Amino acid sequence: MFREMRRANQLLPMELTEDVLRRATAGVLALEGENSYPYAVPLSYVYGNGKIYFHSATSGYKFDLIQANGMVSFCVIEQDQIVPEELTTYFRSVIVFGKAKVIRDEQEKRRALELLSEKYSPGYEEKSRLSIERNWDNVCIVGIEIDHVTGKEARELAKLRKSSSSSSKQ
Repeated sequence: MFREMRRANQLLPMELTEDVLRRATAGVLALEGENSYPYAVPLSYVYGNGKIYFHSATSGYKFDLIQANGMVSFCVIEQDQIVPEELTTYFRSVIVFGKAKVIRDEQEKRRALELLSEKYSPGYEEKSRLSIERNWDNVCIVGIEIDHVTGKEARELAKLRKSSSSSSKQ
């Protein structure tokens, strides 16, 4: 169903792919828009419990598209270093394919909001808790159930990672 990555030597192992999802702070959600135009929107997110979570208003274009067809892709770029003298870019990125669904379960919604707060506002637990309570009825949490995920990195980064991991084992 999903294509194999053409440059398999640049494929990140799943453990490192998940690390990128945990570390990155922004991603781009792509949805099927109206009149066959794709709709891609940058957003803050958190990776937890094997899902991508983000908050949304309970109305608007993004919300409507998720309700109409939850099939999405989500991309994060952790590193994007231009190396002009080598005519290349040292990059590390992840692409997720999955189904986006509004989280209706109150415990999962609360936990996702807490995870978002821990990631973006560490040390402000009480303020975050109050904000969650104050905005509870107006905030929507969407979870992406992951069907397929791939991480990819520049060959140069893969070589550095592999050489540093083999030297640390010695």
